[in-house]
Amino acid sequence: MTWKNLKKVRWKDLRRLDRAEVLDRLGLERKTPVGDFFSGLGLFALGMLVGAGLGMLFAPKPGAEMRSRMADTIKSRGQRMAEEYGPRLGMEPSSAGDRIS
Repeated sequence: MTWKNLKKVRWKDLRRLDRAEVLDRLGLERKTPVGDFFSGLGLFALGMLVGAGLGMLFAPKPGAEMRSRMADTIKSRGQRMAEEYGPRLGMEPSSAGDRIS
């Protein structure tokens, strides 16, 4: 819609327009809060990954020692989770710890 066409528009014509059509004619788009939430969540996750990578890069210990320490921590936490939640999920305690290794 141009300014020249605006003179030709009557009030009755404007009342028949819905919200989407008005936004389209003005060259705007409708944003939803859900889209904004997920884009913010994606940026947050990306920041977490970058921060974790920088933390690993500037860690005070050598790489091999840090990797073995992380592997041990992940294994122990996995076994602890299997022992705690295995019976709740119907797994036997002995087989729950054997699967995570």
